[in-house]
Amino acid sequence: MNKTTIINIKVIPKAKKNLVKETKNGLRVYVTSPAEKGKANVAFVNLLSKFLNVKKYDINIISGQHSRDKVIEIPNR
Repeated sequence: MNKTTIINIKVIPKAKKNLVKETKNGLRVYVTSPAEKGKANVAFVNLLSKFLNVKKYDINIISGQHSRDKVIEIPNR
């Protein structure tokens, strides 16, 4: 049985720099890419995969594909 972790994340596109910040409300991910044609989502997954030390393809956006508020799922290892 595969177990996964669900995480709520706020994404801030068009930021001054790429950054992952832990807040009392969860993670905030700042990306320099604009929120158009999926560019911010690609940058978000790339940055988050490095921060969480998981492979990019292990990050699954469950909800919020077109929103700043995202719910992701990653497998437990």
